[in-house]
Amino acid sequence: MEPTVTPRRTAWLRGVLLPGEPALRLGRLNVSWLLPAVLLAAIAVGDWNSTGDFRVINWILLVPGIAAALCGVAATALFGVLVVIVYAALDQSWEYSYQKGPADFLLVVASAALAVFASWLRGRARGHVQRVLNAADAIRLAVLRPIPPGAGGLESASVYLTADVEGRVGGDFFDVQPSPHGARVLLGDVQGKGTSAVDAAAAVLSAFREAAYHEGDLAVVAGRLESRMRRHNADSAALGQGDERFATAVLVGFPGAVDAEWIELVNFGHGGPVVLGSSGPRALPEGDGAPLGLAGLTGALPPVVRVPFGRDETLLLVTDGVTEARDREGAFLPLADHLPRAGDDRAPRSVVRLVEAAVLAHTRGRLGDDTAVLAVRRLPAGPPEPAG
Repeated sequence: MEPTVTPRRTAWLRGVLLPGEPALRLGRLNVSWLLPAVLLAAIAVGDWNSTGDFRVINWILLVPGIAAALCGVAATALFGVLVVIVYAALDQSWEYSYQKGPADFLLVVASAALAVFASWLRGRARGHVQRVLNAADAIRLAVLRPIPPGAGGLESASVYLTADVEGRVGGDFFDVQPSPHGARVLLGDVQGKGTSAVDAAAAVLSAFREAAYHEGDLAVVAGRLESRMRRHNADSAALGQGDERFATAVLVGFPGAVDAEWIELVNFGHGGPVVLGSSGPRALPEGDGAPLGLAGLTGALPPVVRVPFGRDETLLLVTDGVTEARDREGAFLPLADHLPRAGDDRAPRSVVRLVEAAVLAHTRGRLGDDTAVLAVRRLPAGPPEPAG
């Protein structure tokens, strides 16, 4: 399942950042023209039925401005022409003593022309914003590539919620890598924000995709990840980028044996994953080892831990955007209250949707940090042959 920006935030991007998109819709019907049309009709009717001492025709200046904000260039130009015609017709229908005169008429013409120009500028801005969003999408796909269905004999689902909706990608990362030694799963969070955090996440993922496939020992894979983070920090320092990065992460190894009832974990200072089984959720141990890039402080990598994991169980991994999600009063999200219980649907897609909905409801869509959610479970048929 491809990691996605949540639909609510994508709709905000399309509706606000892309000015060429219809601002108002009724189902699939574009009704952006409706508001300026109703306003124009109301002003015309109001002025026709008013007294000469209090005319409302000058309010017609609002119509082309609203059309420029909601409609395209052609529709705005059409409303500009209608406004000029309606203004002239209404003004001429009054006795000379009540007419507004040529000065006000020129003001209406100028207002219509400026509205058309503003709408054209919005179209230019749309092209620029679209290119920015396309670049952000390209970066996201380069870092968080889509996970193929059934990769490594695992059913997986994921979602990525960005605190920076314009950037659409941050320092959180995850992947599923099939290998001759069984599937390997990685989820983590790079310390900090910005492009340097994205760069560090890309470095860790590139090392994981190679080491997870070729190395049979999960401890060796963990060592490769630590080495890559250290070399990344050294390269950044050589380039004059003083921010030294580290990452909390969870590395999971699924054995290649079809009847195995266990998995292996290496936890680099990250929150413990959650196993969802027939008896309800159970939390795996928290990571007490050093994060990636800081193993030199402890002198050793975190150990490889083997834990029980049934074939019908689902493994849930999240970043601190979930565990540290707060509401307006500052209360943390009680994640355990939103997880499936005994007898509930534990399919990865359903689990991810539950967690995503819980985070968005608890924070009311105002995320304080990037949020990554990944759920995996074994497929009944067992792991397929790995790609060459």
